[in-house]
Amino acid sequence: MSQLIKGKSLMTLFSIKRNLSMSLYFACALLCSSVFAQPPEFDAKIVKQFDAYDAFQAVAVDANFFYAISNGRLTQHDKDTGRAKQQSTEKSPANDPLIHLDSGVVVDGRLYAAHSNYPGWPMTSSIEVWEVATMRHIETHSFGVMLGSFTWLDRHNGSWWGTFANYDRVQRGMTDPYGETRNTVMVQLDDDFQVLQSWSLPAEILRRMSPMSNSGGSWGSDGHLYLSGHDDPEFYVMALPETGSELDWLATIRLPGLNGQGIAWDRSVDGNTLWAILRSTRQVLKIEMPVLPDLK
Repeated sequence: MSQLIKGKSLMTLFSIKRNLSMSLYFACALLCSSVFAQPPEFDAKIVKQFDAYDAFQAVAVDANFFYAISNGRLTQHDKDTGRAKQQSTEKSPANDPLIHLDSGVVVDGRLYAAHSNYPGWPMTSSIEVWEVATMRHIETHSFGVMLGSFTWLDRHNGSWWGTFANYDRVQRGMTDPYGETRNTVMVQLDDDFQVLQSWSLPAEILRRMSPMSNSGGSWGSDGHLYLSGHDDPEFYVMALPETGSELDWLATIRLPGLNGQGIAWDRSVDGNTLWAILRSTRQVLKIEMPVLPDLK
């Protein structure tokens, strides 16, 4: 009997060791495959920096000005000198306070900004619109409670695009994560801001962004979508997938010192000029992006 028990014990031990070895093998294989499957990396460089007190969330840009965006205010700056020109108020015409502005984009003389009640619960979002000639708030579109916290907005190929972000961070007074970062979705919207399609982000990008999420996005002249996180010093070059519901990750652009946040391609000039902010120093950055090879 003792030999039988000893034999069973040895078999159990062998089985445990075998299962452990297989688990380690698959973990290693998964790790190795994820490392070697990483997209190519390229470097960008900062060509000019401007002090801008409202450079706390994002920057938008047009032919003559850049617009520093904070939680509740926009400041228009001369694009060449950085001198402040005009400033919006921190309330809408109805005297409602703006809570959390994020990225913005200038289209046909109007600045469209993503807005949410972050870190309030439940998450609500809206699009707020200013006339750039006067910096007067002129329009709002409410999403209400939807897919998350709306963090960026851009116009491309006849549609609006943006992201409803979710977060792994547990906000004050809450016991659960603020929506969970993995539930972040990038959306295509029609002219009335109704959702047409949505896509998820690759798991590795979400891991890098966690416990925060996708803060900025802007379509480049190369037809690729450039995304930024909340803190990481890099941009992610993305494309819509031919099949499925996950964005294709084509490349990573590194920029040491970047804090993430909202970004904007300068479509008024030829070349590869992207604008971003350095939140920690309240500065707007003019960035020369690399010319990418064919990534398809």
